[in-house]
Amino acid sequence: MAKNTRSPLKRGLWIVFFLLLIGAVVFAATYRQEIKDHFSAAGFEPSQRVTEVLSSLRLSEAGERVFLATHPTVDGSQNFNEQCAEVDHSEEGHVLGCFTHDRIHLYDVTDDRVTGIVEVTAAHELLHATFARLGEGDRAALSAKLRQEYDRMSATDPDLKERMSVYEHLSDTAFANELHSVLGTEVRELPGWLERHYEQWFRDRRSIVDAFASYHAVFVDLQNQADSIRSEMKALRADVEARKVAYGDAVDQFNADAADFGARNERFEFSAAPDEFERIRAELEWRRGDLEVTLTGLQADIDRYNALRDQLTALSEVSSDLDQQLNSDLAPVTTRPTE
Repeated sequence: MAKNTRSPLKRGLWIVFFLLLIGAVVFAATYRQEIKDHFSAAGFEPSQRVTEVLSSLRLSEAGERVFLATHPTVDGSQNFNEQCAEVDHSEEGHVLGCFTHDRIHLYDVTDDRVTGIVEVTAAHELLHATFARLGEGDRAALSAKLRQEYDRMSATDPDLKERMSVYEHLSDTAFANELHSVLGTEVRELPGWLERHYEQWFRDRRSIVDAFASYHAVFVDLQNQADSIRSEMKALRADVEARKVAYGDAVDQFNADAADFGARNERFEFSAAPDEFERIRAELEWRRGDLEVTLTGLQADIDRYNALRDQLTALSEVSSDLDQQLNSDLAPVTTRPTE
């Protein structure tokens, strides 16, 4: 009786199929997030504004995939505040973007004085998204390396230390998350290993840092101008007040001496000493002229002080206007973007 056995070819095909199946399962498990991002990005139709931001970012293929997978919005309405309502607002300044529930939301700032701020914010939030996509082990390892690098850099970079001080209350991982975004978008010189890390997402990270430096300089310049004016006003005020006291004392003394001279003259004390009369009169005339020069100088410095105060007021108005442009709380209710 013949035996019912599978041919070697069939057994080989089953083995190949089984190995391919195992390989597919392993591949899907290993690249689960990348596969998910691929389909999420492919199914997303970005708005024109999002497309503009994406083009400016010059992302790598992987960076573009993650960015689009978060279904980003660029919104200039109150809807932005609703989208980012759950975000921790303990950081100083205004919220210009958030990464929440695997979505990136950006506030649409259109003021030409801060061109690039939306793009830099987008890059910042993208790095939050990439940080969130790391496995626990990789995230812990990166967090430790970032903290070590921060400790080294902040020892000689007080600006970075001040920038990150608003995050010091966070957990180590949350701090590293923010540091990961700040270093990637705001710091020009980084160690090689970190540059290579960011090259996974950006084709030209320096262009993002350039954009940050450009709009950040607007705020720094305004602050420096205001600080310089305040410093000059403080010194000028102290000088004018001291000179006003001295001027007042000199005027009082002049008036007393002039009155005494007049009284002596009325008593005919200089009848026998006309030279003394002329000497005292000439001295009083010289002192009167000197007091007038002093008064003119005081008035000029008072006018200078008032002009500085006007400059400071104008700078304050510019700063206030910029602040309003960045304040999403003042955004209109309408103009919600199409997602």
